[in-house]
Amino acid sequence: MMFRATCALFLLLVPASAQSGFPASDEALSYRVNWPSGLSLGEGRMTAVHTQASKSEPDRWEFELSLDAAIPGFKVSDHYRASASADFCSSQLVKEANHGERKANERTVFDLHRHVAERSTEGGGKSETSINNCPHDALTFLFFTRRELSQGRVPPTEAVLFGATYQVRLEYTGPQSISVGGRRSEADRVVAHLKGPASDVTVEFFFARDPARTPLLIRAPFSMGTFAMELVR
Repeated sequence: MMFRATCALFLLLVPASAQSGFPASDEALSYRVNWPSGLSLGEGRMTAVHTQASKSEPDRWEFELSLDAAIPGFKVSDHYRASASADFCSSQLVKEANHGERKANERTVFDLHRHVAERSTEGGGKSETSINNCPHDALTFLFFTRRELSQGRVPPTEAVLFGATYQVRLEYTGPQSISVGGRRSEADRVVAHLKGPASDVTVEFFFARDPARTPLLIRAPFSMGTFAMELVR
């Protein structure tokens, strides 16, 4: 409890200009995908599109994340699309992932009236998972985390859907100076601990100390090693 309160206090000390919250507008970010040695393996892209309310539809967000990288004998090609309400409650996640010989194509629809997430996979597989009033898929959760950090909060541990259900615990470790695109940048380091039915992994995030809490660097483990996504300025 004291650790979380200390984290929140530190984030609240960020200048007032960084307290406007996130997100405020559409966004398109490009990334280089690197091996730990710094060798470039490919590229990534992350976008957010805000749809204004109409007479028949409320405000919505559309998020996308793509990742294309390769080393001899192994290729990663992922594409994720998520839809969410203006308050970051998930409504749909489409997941297309290719890791070497392993492929996954699936869709999860969040039924907030029945409080279930309906998952359908290529080949006809279907399953349902109980959800709360404002569930999060993994991609939406990333944008939700940025919004919370911009307002001086660290999201509590919760169940996040990404095909399977993962318990996600965020650990804010403080500011750190990192190199991005050959330039030093001050970033807030957040470690995400993800525990699923058959996995227990850790992902590192380095968020800029700007109003949008832009992800500068993401380090994530794959079967061939840890890949780093570095923002292209």
